[in-house]
Amino acid sequence: MKIALAGLLLILLSPLYYGYVLNGFVATWRWVKDWGQDPNYRTYKSFNIKIPKKYTVHGIDVSYYQGKINWQKVKAMKEDEVKVSFAFIKATEGILQVDPYFQRNWREAPKAGIICGAYHFFRPKKSGKAQAKFFLQVVNIEKGDLPPVVDIETLDGVSPLRMRLELSDFLTYVEMKTGVRPIIYTGLKFYEDNLEGKLDEYPLWIAHYYQPKLRLDKSRWKFWQHSDKAKINGIGHVVDFNAFNGDSTLLANMLVK
Repeated sequence: MKIALAGLLLILLSPLYYGYVLNGFVATWRWVKDWGQDPNYRTYKSFNIKIPKKYTVHGIDVSYYQGKINWQKVKAMKEDEVKVSFAFIKATEGILQVDPYFQRNWREAPKAGIICGAYHFFRPKKSGKAQAKFFLQVVNIEKGDLPPVVDIETLDGVSPLRMRLELSDFLTYVEMKTGVRPIIYTGLKFYEDNLEGKLDEYPLWIAHYYQPKLRLDKSRWKFWQHSDKAKINGIGHVVDFNAFNGDSTLLANMLVK
């Protein structure tokens, strides 16, 4: 018995034991942080998602997938200081497809007081210049709009180099015709694998879901799509939710002049 007690005391007083306890505490803290218990990443019940708290300007992006939207209800929704201030609206894809709800969304969202931008879903197998021409035939970019967006998230079987060449042609043509530098939208993994260090002069909109922080230097991106499961009044399907990297004044500075 005495030997057992002495052994226990030796363990409790051992630096190795305290190191083990400390390591366990650190591991637990990391687990809690990684699993979304970060105080800067809280659940907003009305939106039904966790939202990073360090951002003051929020928005959504929509396509035909969301169906017919009541934009007045979207605009009126608010919990604490979180509300929908901007929306990116799908316009086109490839060289033939026009989103069937684009014209309605493009007309009705601004009427409700929501700042809008249009996006094109890029197909790397198709000519970048042809896609840019098609996009601009459909979208009339005006003063007060967000810059146009090109959504690139797949190689479609071509090489990363070919994708970047076609994408560069799209970006160059749109900027030449509108005088506005487009935004590149992509997922974090696709960016790291195919775009990091390339086309750095263009603003970035990055998709990286269910995390309290975007794993990319804040100087590199403008918008962060942090969830694809938001519930928004006036929309019958879940929606992507986004944070803007800045305040309302910085957002206003991005708008087409």
